[in-house]
Amino acid sequence: MAAFHASALDGVARNPALPTPLLLRLLAFEGGGGDGPPRHALQRAGLPEPAVAVILAHPLPGARIDFAMSARADPEQRARLADDASPKARAALAYGPERHDRRAKVAPLAADVCSRLLDDPAPSVRAALLDSPHLAPAFVASLATHRTPAARRVAARAWATLTAGERSALLADPDPEVRRAAALWECRRDADVTARLLRDPRPPTEALRRGLLHRTDAERCVDERTQPAALAENPSLPTDLVERLAVDPDQAVRLAVSIRPELAETRRMAIDFTVGAFDRRDVEWVRDGLADPVVLRRAAASAHPLLRRTAARSPHLSPDLLRLLARTEDPLVEDLLAVHHPDTPQEVLMRVHARLGGTFSAWMAETHPRFPREGLAARYADHPDGHYRRLVIRDPAATPALIERLSHDPPVWTRQAAAADPRLPLPRLREALHVPELASSAGANPALPECEMAAVMDRVHVRRGNRDGSEERHAAWPAEQIGRSVIGPPQE
Repeated sequence: MAAFHASALDGVARNPALPTPLLLRLLAFEGGGGDGPPRHALQRAGLPEPAVAVILAHPLPGARIDFAMSARADPEQRARLADDASPKARAALAYGPERHDRRAKVAPLAADVCSRLLDDPAPSVRAALLDSPHLAPAFVASLATHRTPAARRVAARAWATLTAGERSALLADPDPEVRRAAALWECRRDADVTARLLRDPRPPTEALRRGLLHRTDAERCVDERTQPAALAENPSLPTDLVERLAVDPDQAVRLAVSIRPELAETRRMAIDFTVGAFDRRDVEWVRDGLADPVVLRRAAASAHPLLRRTAARSPHLSPDLLRLLARTEDPLVEDLLAVHHPDTPQEVLMRVHARLGGTFSAWMAETHPRFPREGLAARYADHPDGHYRRLVIRDPAATPALIERLSHDPPVWTRQAAAADPRLPLPRLREALHVPELASSAGANPALPECEMAAVMDRVHVRRGNRDGSEERHAAWPAEQIGRSVIGPPQE
């Protein structure tokens, strides 16, 4: 008899059909090793108030930390951890969710909550808040007059929205790091500030890349080859100096010149540069104009690979530009279109799927609105490539018998996708809970009956509530009881 696999609990934790009573039971779990509830349970979207209350009162700080860093939680719910007893939980709240998906927007905490965290007695909490990528712009700007230098230094990020008086104060701040942070923004419009930064003993990379340059400083930096690749990007560099760098012996310098925004297409392509087949770097002026039709047309119509690749990140491409980029025969352009544009042609999506396979192709097939669904079962049920057989599960016409067959498919990713499909017959679904590589997918299957979910929790000793509201922990179940439980052993 195959042993029950505990990863089924992780699947149940993310099962969209998990009923609230079982969710509450799972959230109260302290874990055999003190690990607490599965992270998927703590970071589910739309947690009801009773579930949030259980998390906030959980005895294990790790549970509260996971909730504090949930990208799906309402910021008002997470904010209730601002007075948590654990500095680590407060620091997790202050920093916020990790941004694994750069397209995802994370709602910021309210300004009053951020202010409380900035006054927290623990230095780690204050530092986490100032490092957070999720601060509201208005709050960042409000830090310009804060009593601590670290906060005033962060305020420089909001340079464009600060008043003239606030900018002047930061440029004359008593703290040298605040003055430098302010100068790195002000130098973009003041050549004297740039000149002072160039005399700083620290590397002048940002000042060279973005600062307004006096002619004499620009000539000296070109003559002395002071970080020429950064200098080649400087928008204020005089034309004759740009032309000198366009024939620089360093390929990286010539490439930097080739992506300058003022160049005409013929001049751009006359530069001797090389772009790697896997070079994904953004062209800044194109990235900043991904919603600008004029910028997008220039970039998408260019023969320069980096311009095209950056334009392919835009979800705002017009139909003609989308068609143009789809015909470039650049695999990276196709990949980026598949990720970012909702109207990417199906033939492009299928080429990306065939080329990349694996996790990325599975994610794209499951999330892209244009990825085909109908007809996949007829086309790919017997395809020699497992990536294509996995596509069958997307087809609404795939039968339960076919889904069950695919749950035995040689590639594990196909078996996992079939184990998570609600059309999988219940006997096979129950069996999959005992298979290590399928248990998590089976636990997440929305067709898994509530009694089976409860039995999964019983197997890993998640306490169940008593009628009087208290909880009890099951002792380890003997093998004969396991054989008689709701999720019985696999049937041969």
